[in-house]
Amino acid sequence: MNRRNDDPMKKQSKAAKAQKKQSAAAEDPRARCYAEKLSRMVRFDTTSYPYSEEHPAAEQYARFLEYHRILAELFPLVHENLEKTDLEGSLLYHWKGASGDRPIVLMGHQDVVPAAGSSSSGSAWEYPPFSGAVADGKVWGRGSVDTKCSCMAILQAIEELLAADASGQPPQDIYFSTSCTEEWGGPGCPSIVGELRRRGVKPWLVCDEGGGIYRDPMPGVRGMFAMIGVGEKGRANLRFIARGEGGHASTPRKNTPIARIAAFVHHVEKHSPFHSRMEPETRAMLEAVSPAAILPFRLALQNLWLFGKPIELAAPGISGQAAAMLGTTITFTMISGGDAFNVFPAEASVGANLRFSRHEDMEESLAIIRKKAEKYGLEMEVIHASPCTKRADLRGEAYRYVEETVEKTFPGLRTSPYILTAATDAAFYDEICESCIRFAPIVYGPSEKKGIHGTNEALTYSCLPGAVDFYKNLITGTENRAV
Repeated sequence: MNRRNDDPMKKQSKAAKAQKKQSAAAEDPRARCYAEKLSRMVRFDTTSYPYSEEHPAAEQYARFLEYHRILAELFPLVHENLEKTDLEGSLLYHWKGASGDRPIVLMGHQDVVPAAGSSSSGSAWEYPPFSGAVADGKVWGRGSVDTKCSCMAILQAIEELLAADASGQPPQDIYFSTSCTEEWGGPGCPSIVGELRRRGVKPWLVCDEGGGIYRDPMPGVRGMFAMIGVGEKGRANLRFIARGEGGHASTPRKNTPIARIAAFVHHVEKHSPFHSRMEPETRAMLEAVSPAAILPFRLALQNLWLFGKPIELAAPGISGQAAAMLGTTITFTMISGGDAFNVFPAEASVGANLRFSRHEDMEESLAIIRKKAEKYGLEMEVIHASPCTKRADLRGEAYRYVEETVEKTFPGLRTSPYILTAATDAAFYDEICESCIRFAPIVYGPSEKKGIHGTNEALTYSCLPGAVDFYKNLITGTENRAV
């Protein structure tokens, strides 16, 4: 049989094997057990808010103490054998290893965002947001994906390793870092990092949320990939203010504050002042996914020496995802101005969110947009800004170790590095760790991604056994690695 006729059969065979493997995963008896544990965690409302008179820190801390009691019930061996430090609701677990040369920190946060779009009964949700319903092969509710699933998998992995050998030790010191203020960038994780610094701990590897197992990770690319985040873009919240003289709408004027704001927003959205550039991690990502790309994308991605520059120039205009990969982005998110139809205001403002790329990091990007705003007579106020995080070395041993663990746990699953455009608590670890990886071994399909911070958050729980196995392998796999 010639090769042309053989290829379809091979493809059918691979598809059949993949389907069989997927069915086997769905039938894994552990999946339902893990789903019930995750359900119990989701049912407890761990919504966190910036500390205020309406949401005082003490009141929120008391609520998290109740949640900690649930964790102790679900994972008794963890709480009997690991040292637990409570830092005002955020927790640091320590499992002492045979060596402390290469400590590993595993991460996931306890808190969740408010269940927007729901009433107390959960209207607009198929199941109430804190029901923890286990139905249709999913665990439903706020936090099921972000990120009680990875917290459950980490704790369950340790629980099973202890059950197998209660007197044993992992090869290296293992820490589980779980903040209760991640969703609003509160003091939880910084306090954990401060505690580790006080103890003199310098993690060899930090593994947090941010990446995952994605189907068709970008337009034109087909298949499943473990997308391993190796850093985060910088970010800022800005306010642009236009001032002028107010007046009655019956005597209109030119160049009013609202008109200048509108012209500025329109220009920046049509003509981005930022420059696109393919950074090394982005190039590595495109090269990694290129074999799974459809034509003509594959041709371009496999010949970046030729098509790299055209991609830099054209891609940002094609999609927001491409723009985010290749440069600093700005999104206008809030606007304020007049409060009467017949009066034009003396002041108007617009809020914006920036995400910096490393080639135009915080200071440079802020200077670029400030200069553009000044041309429209606008003032710029920086509400918050932070630069790009460190990047994990793609050739470094810690990154390779994560890749190897993915291969060991999910044979044949392709891996790819990428730069995270969102924010995680892992950024706080930059000061004590050189290899902060953003990867949780959870399968994120379209519905999982859509539910994060949205309505109907739900996780297909057949992926949970693989997640537990990944963390077990990550914990134990350093045993034969030379220091």
